[in-house]
Amino acid sequence: MFQAGAWLIDTTYGWVHNYAFAIALVALAIMLLITPLTMKSTKGMLEMQRLQPEMKKLQNQHKGDRQKLNEEMMKLYQEHKVNPLASCLPLLAQMPVFIIMFRVLSALTKKDPMTGLFDPQYISDSSDLSIALRQVNKMMSFGLDLAITPADAMKQNFGHGIWYALLVVLLGGLYLVQQRMVASRAPANGSMSATQAKIMQYLPVAFALFQVFLPTSLVVYYLTQTVFRILQQGYITRRFYGEDGLGRQAQAASASARELGKDDAKPSKQKNEQSQAPAPIQSKRVTPSKNRPAPSGRPSRPVPPSKRNK
Repeated sequence: MFQAGAWLIDTTYGWVHNYAFAIALVALAIMLLITPLTMKSTKGMLEMQRLQPEMKKLQNQHKGDRQKLNEEMMKLYQEHKVNPLASCLPLLAQMPVFIIMFRVLSALTKKDPMTGLFDPQYISDSSDLSIALRQVNKMMSFGLDLAITPADAMKQNFGHGIWYALLVVLLGGLYLVQQRMVASRAPANGSMSATQAKIMQYLPVAFALFQVFLPTSLVVYYLTQTVFRILQQGYITRRFYGEDGLGRQAQAASASARELGKDDAKPSKQKNEQSQAPAPIQSKRVTPSKNRPAPSGRPSRPVPPSKRNK
């Protein structure tokens, strides 16, 4: 896998003879390969949202029988040909790619302790990329050394390191644009709270800040992928969220499922209120009337002799 990743960078470098462009082309190639999975996962996620009213009804019908509920859910998925795990496919595909790219880029810029020059791994010594790297100790492209991290660049020369930091800031801004495009398609009264929505919106920005401690070549890699994703999200919005599109149907179904949930919560809420209502206070003390005779089952109070004559 590492040799395949290095071969991709080596091949693209042979075309453009520029490190940044070569890494960007590899990022585009990987995104094109993942695009079918992304489209499939998006469609599967919307299909799941469209089934939410039926799923809610099944949950109400089989509240006490978990096994029966799972069986009915699986029948529902099979009937509509929906895979509940489809939304995880792009993430599962990108995690190993990140590990491979990090390992390959680190290995390509590994330095020989004797000469101080690069000693690239995973590629042939006769390749264009290997020949170019073995003669230098910096992966320079557009005035930036892609082999070092932005944090190290700012430590060495803060003024020049600002350009590295600006790349990270640009990446964070692009992540924010992408997340806002996704959030704009969510209904205003969705099930996610405002706090959760903010966390999901700014979490990728935190990931961008983490790039400060990774090689600048990876920042270039993710910059290219993020620009591609923004264009991809625009296409998804036009395709699925047009008039009577699958996205619109999914939003309507989600709203219907939330209304069903509210209706189901009302009876239980009323029962709780009734059970918690205080019982009327009843006095246990009974004082018989002065003119009313005492109950037959209870002996009368004896009258003093002094009052009998009166």
